[in-house]
Amino acid sequence: MRRHVHAQHAMLMTEGPIARQLIAFALPLLLGNLFQQLYNAADSLIVGNILGSDALAAVSSSSSLIQLFIGFFNGLAMGAGVVISRHYGARNIPRVQKTIHTMLAGGLVVGLFMTVIGAALSPVLLRLMGTPEVVLPQSIAYFRTYFFGSLAFVMYNICMGILQAVGDSRHPLYYLIISSMINVALDLLFVGVLGFGVASAAVATAISQVVSMLLCLRRLMHSDPDYRVDIRKLGFDGAALRQILSNGIPSGIANCIISFANVVVQSNINAFGAAAMAGCGAHSRIEGFAFLPVTCFNMALTTFVSQNLGAGRTDRVKKGIRIGIFCSAGIAETVALIIWCFSPQLIGLFDSNPEVIAYGVMHQRTTTPFFFLAAYTHAIAASLRGAGKSSVAMLGMAICWCVIRVPYVTLATQIRPVLTTVSWAYPITWGLSCIFFTIYYFKADWMGQKRTRTL
Repeated sequence: MRRHVHAQHAMLMTEGPIARQLIAFALPLLLGNLFQQLYNAADSLIVGNILGSDALAAVSSSSSLIQLFIGFFNGLAMGAGVVISRHYGARNIPRVQKTIHTMLAGGLVVGLFMTVIGAALSPVLLRLMGTPEVVLPQSIAYFRTYFFGSLAFVMYNICMGILQAVGDSRHPLYYLIISSMINVALDLLFVGVLGFGVASAAVATAISQVVSMLLCLRRLMHSDPDYRVDIRKLGFDGAALRQILSNGIPSGIANCIISFANVVVQSNINAFGAAAMAGCGAHSRIEGFAFLPVTCFNMALTTFVSQNLGAGRTDRVKKGIRIGIFCSAGIAETVALIIWCFSPQLIGLFDSNPEVIAYGVMHQRTTTPFFFLAAYTHAIAASLRGAGKSSVAMLGMAICWCVIRVPYVTLATQIRPVLTTVSWAYPITWGLSCIFFTIYYFKADWMGQKRTRTL
């Protein structure tokens, strides 16, 4: 069997120092996701400071609902990435090619579906969330406009997932830097200079997503032949589609469950008024930055586990998982400490209203000490997804972050109707999910099962 020459930044993670490979893969992801967060943070910072608290609340009220849609379809992309990584680790290039082109064809269908659903149902969905009337028109405008760019968003994330599945995390970084700079510049132009309103922030995001999609797709069309995209080959391969769906649907449902639970939590936050919405919305943007290391090591772990199990290197898997957990949890808690110490200043960047700051600081200082629990949970779940155990990750998230979190928020706020009650939903359910995944990780023979079956 020929040895592939990785001249274009792809990385086989089946040989060599584990820690160095994980860090080399995760570091560009960390930088790339940092710029990804600028999409949302730029909207909130510019909208909150120029258009005011109501406009910031409108953007915040839409974010959890947007993630509900995006989370499911990104889960499908994640499942496809696992399949690609497994075949790439096993050097089964024909299956890599069929999976890639099936994945892209599916992305076109999904992106068009999201555009139609998001644009048509936005008023109904936002009203179901209890969005206050004072911010509802701006929320609808932002939500609808955002989803007009959903095709570009879906296709970019699929292209990025393909590159990451073969170990290339550097080119997605370059494209995110470019698109994020475009997004910030357009936000300042549309909102700050031209005064177009809250919907123009979504227009800026959509344009920047189109740019990143085109750059990423161009890269794949001129990349290594093993994973090169040929538009003429776009279509659905039955076997590849079944593998993508069997791995991707549980991941998509898990993402959807998390987002649905957050929608319910957001609905309870909405009941406390626009100031609470703005304060908690500002925290959610900051939290996105705090969880970047978790997200990056999750992606690295999923690719690492998939490639090594595909190559039969089960000896490397548990070592890699331990390193990933230590790095993601340790960094997450370090960042959490910084956020806790500077919480008033950080919330104040988004809105100078004292009431908004008070709500945001309370929510932030309740949740940040427990970031390590969320980091641990996500790392184990990502490892299980890489091993083809997406259904287990879905079950853990469903039980702890939906079945338990939603009734807790609904009932507890009836007993103690203060925002602190809502904030505690996160640490409690993070802790329960840690217990679930720890028991499964040490008790179930999940790697032994993977040795006896192939995709």
